Amino acid sequence: MRRRRKVKILATLGPASSDEAMIRKLFEAGADVFRINMSHASHELMRELVRRLRNVEKEVGRPIGILADLQGPKLRVGKFKDGKVGLVAGQTFTLDNNDAPGDNTRVFLPHPEILEAVEPGHRLLIDDGRLALVAEASDGKHIRCRVVSGDTISDKKGVSLPDTTLGVSALTEKDRRDLDAVLQEEVDWVALSFIQRPEDLAEVRKISRGRVALLSKIEKPQAVTRLDEIIELSDALMVARGDLGVEMPLETVPGIQKQIIRACRRAGKPVVVATQMLESMITAAVPTRAEVSDVATAVFEGADAVMLSAESAAGAYPVEAVSTMARIAEEVERDPNYPGIIHAQRPEPNATGADAISLAARQIAETLNLSAIVTYTASGTTGLREARERPLLPIIALSPVVETARKLSLVWGLHCVVTEDATDLDDMVDRACHIAYQEEFGNPGDRIIISAGVPLRTPGSTNMLRIAYIGSDGLTGI
Repeated sequence: MRRRRKVKILATLGPASSDEAMIRKLFEAGADVFRINMSHASHELMRELVRRLRNVEKEVGRPIGILADLQGPKLRVGKFKDGKVGLVAGQTFTLDNNDAPGDNTRVFLPHPEILEAVEPGHRLLIDDGRLALVAEASDGKHIRCRVVSGDTISDKKGVSLPDTTLGVSALTEKDRRDLDAVLQEEVDWVALSFIQRPEDLAEVRKISRGRVALLSKIEKPQAVTRLDEIIELSDALMVARGDLGVEMPLETVPGIQKQIIRACRRAGKPVVVATQMLESMITAAVPTRAEVSDVATAVFEGADAVMLSAESAAGAYPVEAVSTMARIAEEVERDPNYPGIIHAQRPEPNATGADAISLAARQIAETLNLSAIVTYTASGTTGLREARERPLLPIIALSPVVETARKLSLVWGLHCVVTEDATDLDDMVDRACHIAYQEEFGNPGDRIIISAGVPLRTPGSTNMLRIAYIGSDGLTGI
């Protein structure tokens, strides 16, 4: 099944979309990768969802990516005597280590790492920013704050710390248990929450030992300030705009989104734009014009994927949300302004053989108006480098490794096909031409360009380009 767009769609599974029939409908509507939210999924449900996804994969004959999203630390205040209290701007309010029920002067904060790290002048945002406090004094056991805005606080509301770097791991004990369970299944990507610094990825790397690819969710100001370092140690990034919009001024989020997308494009790492993309479709069959524009902006900017959260997980119109997102992307990519916008941010190639070959493949394919670029990739690196070029033509990524094809299903423009490895150069050309014809990217007499490494089956040796005609029988190349 050939997609008529290059940007990918990541759909979250949930109560509205967990059975096998619905998963297939979502795939047919346009979902390329599926997200399992470990904040809500038990290990048993996660395993069952993976099984159902792999069953659908067999039925449709296309590699499907699976992303498990770890919950990360959840920072919350304690409880109040009456469930909630009213506050007044300008008053003093204290967070402390006393587990007694709170009142309108104080509340328990069951996180000693926060009590120790917050300094005077740091902001504390409660309940997604509905209550804003500023620390005036802290001694490691109490944080005396001044109420800046908001008038109510209630039990177990979340705490955000835009100015404070916490000396805690991004992995909680629950995350470690979830990661161990995920690593036993056919999961391709793991998303990490609460990333503050590149060191936060080290523990997950050590545990996973390359069995899954790591996607870092950029949702904290501390991560934005060390973006390039985090990109270097990640396999992909996600612009988690919901949390970013809590911890940073809302008006800065669009600019940060562009900054992250462009940094990932320079590095050749996939980037996903997430949160509230078609939020109104949780309850409505059509999105707002603003939401359509939001999705279109991410596509114009060159993001690898756009994500649906509650829209596909718990909404009343999961299939419609996916198909709407697909139609928006297709229309943007047909827009006459799209090529100029997408190419304006094209990064310069690095001084490597893979980048040089990928650049040449794009230039030759566009100059000669070829039907497709076909790349052989065992590890996925060649596919990533070709996608970094953002060519106007389709890219077919052929891999003998099913896990590689599944991971690459998140990457812009890559149509992934699992195939046996070529036995020699002639077989490689024949196989590429046949698959291009079979997958509806070319007809007999059309030309494609093929990139590969010689000698064959040598990782990291991409060093060859070959232009070939699809034979009259559609089975061989010339």
